[in-house]
Amino acid sequence: MSRMSRTLALRLSAGFLFLVASWIAYTQNQKAPPELKLNQVKSDLYEIEGDGGNVAVYITDEGVILVDDKFDQDHEQIVAKVKSVTSQPIKYILSTHHHADHSGGNAKFLPTSTIISTLNAHNNIMEHKQSNAPPGVQAAPVTFTEQTAVFLGGKEVIAKAVGRGHTNGDAVVYFPALRVLHTGDLMAGTTPLIDYPGGGSLKEWPATLDAAMKQFDFDTVIPGHGPVTTKDGLMTYRNNVDKEVKRVAGLVHQKKSEEEIGKIMMAEYGWMPNSLNMQWSLPGFKTEFK
Repeated sequence: MSRMSRTLALRLSAGFLFLVASWIAYTQNQKAPPELKLNQVKSDLYEIEGDGGNVAVYITDEGVILVDDKFDQDHEQIVAKVKSVTSQPIKYILSTHHHADHSGGNAKFLPTSTIISTLNAHNNIMEHKQSNAPPGVQAAPVTFTEQTAVFLGGKEVIAKAVGRGHTNGDAVVYFPALRVLHTGDLMAGTTPLIDYPGGGSLKEWPATLDAAMKQFDFDTVIPGHGPVTTKDGLMTYRNNVDKEVKRVAGLVHQKKSEEEIGKIMMAEYGWMPNSLNMQWSLPGFKTEFK
């Protein structure tokens, strides 16, 4: 082998080894999605928790109806969890709102499932209202403005836009035969996250929950985040939101600065610095409660 050939071979080998090392480093730095957990709520109804919003799984003899689909990275785990309890395909997905931790999986489900959301949720995705959304989130191709229903395998699921709260496109999803309500992020965590850029409203939030509780007869609640609870648990959450409405209104009327209100929210409601509450909710208080 000539000196030139040996030099070329060494350079090619070094280049190959560099690419291999780079690929190994890249793959090692890619964090695997958190493990999801499947919980049975009632007969033929399950909930998948972890890494984003709670997904409801409703099994029928003709297919599966999901509520929400988490992030794009959770697609394979969601499909695997569903397959662990039924051989039926996922036919429909009802989206509670536009945020990527609830609708981020739309793109991978669209080829095989019909995805439905409120028109406002659809528009919020198309208009990129979520500033921190990952690229590629797809809007639902089927929309409604007030109420819709899916009938599959002799079972009914109702999606209803009951008012503003977390966003302007929130829907609750009701399972009449099981008396279960999925609230999306109209109930999530211990304190409400008001997405003012996405049309949310703290002031209207209690009335929105009142409308849901008045219209639907249920005893079990699947929240957007957190453990499955009861109607009493939802009422407690609603009353705490109402207290927050009064607290924030009082602070604004006292002419407190945005910085002062932020410190109070961190102290009294557990808001964290640089949290979405501070980014999305705090700047809108003075406008809504002026």
